[in-house]
Amino acid sequence: MPVITYLTTCIFDSGALKQLSNVAKNLGITRPFIVTDPGIKAVGILAKVEDALGIAPAGVFAETVPNPLESQAKQAAALYKECGADGLIAVGGGSSMDHAKATGLLVSHDAPLESLAAITGGAKKIGKIPPLVAIPTTAGTGSEVSVGTVVTLENGRKETIVSPNLIPATAICDPDLTLGLPAGLTAATGMDAVTHCIEAVLAPSLNPPAEGIGYEGVYRAVGDGWLKKAVKDGSDPDARWNMMMASFEGALAFVKGLGGVHALSHAAGRLHDKKLHHGTLNAVFLPHILRFHEGAADAKYVRLRQAMGLKEGADLADAIAKLNEDLGIPSTLKPLGLGMEDAQGVVDFALKDLAHYGNPKPMSADDYAKVYETALG
Repeated sequence: MPVITYLTTCIFDSGALKQLSNVAKNLGITRPFIVTDPGIKAVGILAKVEDALGIAPAGVFAETVPNPLESQAKQAAALYKECGADGLIAVGGGSSMDHAKATGLLVSHDAPLESLAAITGGAKKIGKIPPLVAIPTTAGTGSEVSVGTVVTLENGRKETIVSPNLIPATAICDPDLTLGLPAGLTAATGMDAVTHCIEAVLAPSLNPPAEGIGYEGVYRAVGDGWLKKAVKDGSDPDARWNMMMASFEGALAFVKGLGGVHALSHAAGRLHDKKLHHGTLNAVFLPHILRFHEGAADAKYVRLRQAMGLKEGADLADAIAKLNEDLGIPSTLKPLGLGMEDAQGVVDFALKDLAHYGNPKPMSADDYAKVYETALG
């Protein structure tokens, strides 16, 4: 029996950041703790957030790394407690938002993050976290409205933790904050959103509203061309608005599930020393997973072709590969620094990832290994 939940509030429009002070007050946040990353601080967005907040934050953690770490969440949680904070504000891409969620878990739960993993039934142990306001500065992850956080634990696993209690109390989606995003990062985060929509559609669980939103997100980003427009001209406010909406829709859709693309990208992303971008990994793996699942969800492939503006019978995998090429995303994994020496670990961790269970047809270790080897080029 499907359980369908959309429970958060999102303030969405250019200039929405101006609402931050009222949002914090309404949530009872008087001593906010901001979680962000060095890039956001360097380009002045952190300062804009502090101005919009109207009060000095109790504390700031601005060292979040890509693919957030449990070790950093522990540091941030200690600072949160030391400064007597009473709420969280996440500013940045998916890493900062996921890091803020993990920090919220650590300041409100005694259980270690490992015990809260979704794949081992940890969701039932998760209660409320401090009020969290999420302010995305990229258009890709959708973590500002999602039920999950993905964190690389100290045991080496990149784990997904899921609970309705992890949905931010309020999301402030201001497309103006993405106007300075470089073309390469716009492309990578945009393909993250596209992958969320496509994998959510293909996931076998039953959730028609989420599936419908997934199709709409694919149409907005690809069929209507807003992703290419945003990459071509990052100063185009309409393109930025529509890509932030596509990202938002991707997260609303993937409450239905994800699949092999994310299983592989999570498994590769745990290799912290390689500093791999999640969206780029998704983009590279997506054509190969689509090719693997050809024939397993024919009706959905028909509708995805329609959403992408393709001709009847067009090859979805080829279309995504061409889109990657047009966006300047590498066609193989080798330019990202991955090799055959990483294959076994990636396959092993993909099989243990929560997203593995959302494939439209089962994938074995051999299947993942073949996809990985093909993606290497």
